[in-house]
Amino acid sequence: MIWVELISVFVIWLTFWSLIPRDEWWIRGADFPRLQILVLGLIAFVLLLVWDQPWDLWRQIILIALIAALAYQLKMVLPYTFIWKKQVKKVRKNQLNPEKQISLIVCNVLTTNDKYHLLIEQIQKHQPDLILTLESDQTWQNALSVIEKDYPYRVPVPLDNLYGMHLYSRLELKDTEVKFILSDEIPSIHTTVILPSGQPVQLYCLHPKPPSPTEAKDSTLRDAELLIVGDQIKDLDESCIVMGDLNDVAWSRTTRLFQRISGLLDPRVGRHYINTFHADYPLLRWSLDHIFHSTDFALVHMKRLPHVGSDHFPVYVVLQTGRAFERVQDELEQTDADEQEAQEAIQEGIEKAEKEEKEEKLVTDEIAQDYKNGPKVAQSK
Repeated sequence: MIWVELISVFVIWLTFWSLIPRDEWWIRGADFPRLQILVLGLIAFVLLLVWDQPWDLWRQIILIALIAALAYQLKMVLPYTFIWKKQVKKVRKNQLNPEKQISLIVCNVLTTNDKYHLLIEQIQKHQPDLILTLESDQTWQNALSVIEKDYPYRVPVPLDNLYGMHLYSRLELKDTEVKFILSDEIPSIHTTVILPSGQPVQLYCLHPKPPSPTEAKDSTLRDAELLIVGDQIKDLDESCIVMGDLNDVAWSRTTRLFQRISGLLDPRVGRHYINTFHADYPLLRWSLDHIFHSTDFALVHMKRLPHVGSDHFPVYVVLQTGRAFERVQDELEQTDADEQEAQEAIQEGIEKAEKEEKEEKLVTDEIAQDYKNGPKVAQSK
């Protein structure tokens, strides 16, 4: 059963590989499949114990290292199970107040997905106050025009580069801006939502590039964009929600740092995973779509919606605001080291964005100069 040892070594290697403090995609990618690594490691652990062979030194070393790897993976994923303390309180029946509630659907629709009716059915069924679509282009905007009569406030950003987004709202939106924080290709929506009670809520809709061989070679810009928003939020004394496809998992170093910097809470902690990607492969799923909120919000309802033809599942969340919740919910504790790490990541992201902008301008100028000079014609002798 040499393959049991090979699986064990693979789990150990992936676990400790993910601890390397580097941003390259081939390192940061190990953050994503922690559940899968944990399950594989548990299987290997059981098989090592029941393997009917003498316990030599190599097998003992593997077992000890595997236990350490499993302990670390458990530390990362257990907070998103019911055995952990809930980070966000549940609104009791006698506390329900529709005037102070906000309901949201977040969905990465997948640009090439043409099953528009499936998402529209979910929207009509749940009637959320806000809908955020990601990867939505002009074709998706046209398809969703049927819901516009119910959503008078809209922020359309149709793009063909997989980073378009659309925000639809029943509630009034104020001071709306579409920002391109670190890249001219990656928009984000910043606005103020007015609840039925009249209370304003700051809303940030994000969709940074993932670290992957086909997108961004590292996570530097993704991390910086998230932390820039978190850095802005920490100085606000207002209700706040951040939502979108962050192309990062809830348990990653950056996402947890974002929570500590911003002071926002995650309603999944102490409840269950909301694994939204990949919708077509049940054994290869993790949480990429997120909704974080300030401490004055508590949870009314949260669930993953059915398949809508995309590679992501939609997420449906209902929150309710109130000072009573703020008094019993604590922000994650931020340290000076967190602040320093965040500022360094932000500065690194800004410098990288400026460098890429200069390189892109240089290439553009060279192309323009070549075009200006005209085609080169070889002279015959």
